[in-house]
Amino acid sequence: MVGSPHGQEAALGSGTEGSNPACPSGESGEPECRRASSGRRTEHWRAEVAHYLPLIARVIAQTRRRVLDGEIVPAREKLVSLFEPHADIIVKGGRQVQYGHKLNLTTGKSGLILDVVIETGNPADAECFVSMLDRHIARTGAPPRQTAADGGYASRANLAAAKARGIADVAFHKKCGIAITEMVKSPWVYRRLRNFRAGIEAAISCFKRAYGAGRCTWRGLDHFKAYIWSAVVAHNLVLFARLKPA
Repeated sequence: MVGSPHGQEAALGSGTEGSNPACPSGESGEPECRRASSGRRTEHWRAEVAHYLPLIARVIAQTRRRVLDGEIVPAREKLVSLFEPHADIIVKGGRQVQYGHKLNLTTGKSGLILDVVIETGNPADAECFVSMLDRHIARTGAPPRQTAADGGYASRANLAAAKARGIADVAFHKKCGIAITEMVKSPWVYRRLRNFRAGIEAAISCFKRAYGAGRCTWRGLDHFKAYIWSAVVAHNLVLFARLKPA
């Protein structure tokens, strides 16, 4: 549909020029539909003010704490955007600070994205490893035979938890003091899994750049989640289309 009937200025039907019989005038002579529209705009403006005033108060309070009182305000208590108050501060190593939400992805041998978790805050990768494994096991009904993960997920506790869940080979990209023989049954298996994980980096790069997952353009947390999941669906549909028939 091109255009909108609300944008028409000519009167419809009979009557005097410039009048609209579908919008009768009240006692004051002002069309009732115009007064109703003005009332809706006023209510919308009041709702906007009621929404933003507490957020502005939070910004003033955290600025006073940080600048005037010299207090270190925890990242979880900071408001970094009036328009996207749900945004988190994401710090990863020596990289530039970003604002948004941290994602944890699970992929399979086919390259399909099997799961994605939109985290709250900025949890360390190592804190998310077991929960991601449990989600995968709950969805498939069985643990994977092998798994490969980025070095940030590496810890002896995570290795022990994966082994306890029945995973035979667990390869962390960075060993972090863990011997290869503790993670997998042979150096050859470790190299294979490490190379598989390196390939995932290319898939993540494609997911971010080709499907827009690197920057969300939709407003609000619910829309952020919908944006990410729509990117996952688009990514997987393209891979499905490229699969060769058996």
